[in-house]
Amino acid sequence: MNKDNKDQNKENKDRFYYNKEFLGSPDGRSVRLLSEYYGPFQRFKRNNIQDTVVFFGSARLKSKEDATAALNNAPKNISKKKKKILETDLDMSFYYESARELSYKMTKWSKKLKYKKKRFIVTSGGGPGIMEAANRGATEAKGLAVGLSISLPFEQSGNEWISDDLEINFHYFFMRKFWFLYLAKAMVVWPGGVGTLDEVMEALTLIQTKKLRKKIPIVLFDSHFWNKVVNWDFLVEKGVISKSDLDLFHISDSVDDAYKYLTKKIRATHLSGPNF
Repeated sequence: MNKDNKDQNKENKDRFYYNKEFLGSPDGRSVRLLSEYYGPFQRFKRNNIQDTVVFFGSARLKSKEDATAALNNAPKNISKKKKKILETDLDMSFYYESARELSYKMTKWSKKLKYKKKRFIVTSGGGPGIMEAANRGATEAKGLAVGLSISLPFEQSGNEWISDDLEINFHYFFMRKFWFLYLAKAMVVWPGGVGTLDEVMEALTLIQTKKLRKKIPIVLFDSHFWNKVVNWDFLVEKGVISKSDLDLFHISDSVDDAYKYLTKKIRATHLSGPNF
């Protein structure tokens, strides 16, 4: 290494914004947080994206093709328990394919809008399952597909259907949630576990308390699932939520119904109306 390079490396090391040891320390946390604000901001800006439609749901769901193959290729002596799991995977693949189809339709619809900036871009959590299905449908419709992924020790980060330059990886959950909601003009929530429930309940809380003032149509997909997971009527009966809170979301049982609801609401609130 020549003297000039050595001097440059020393100069870089002496500057805190180049110093990985400092940036990774507790004292550098505020800088890391700002990076997870300004970094995504830059990505959205250079890709000319104005707003998004966010898809939430389980990372564990498989495509119909993969679930069918797994069941068909299972050994003949498979246990009843394992076979039941594979059969459930195939049954649950309905949600993967529905998310893929709705994403495709929403992307085709948004591409027809005449705006300088790209509108209502399908955005997911950037992982497998429903997130992959959402990104896949958007890509198959030849649109952009955003993935806001999170670094986790036990789950795949990213998927092959995210557009170039639009896989945005986060360390902090709350910064990822901020970007889910900041540009969102609609949300679709598919069956999922703890993470999905956390995300939808936080969104509903922010809207209910008017911390999030823009109108965001929220679709909960599949009444059978959501009415079993959350007894909304019981919450109203016990007075812990208001009956009007049930108007904060729409429960849908088909891709066509979800598509009609979303496009109607988006047109009324984001292409004209209070958020225009």
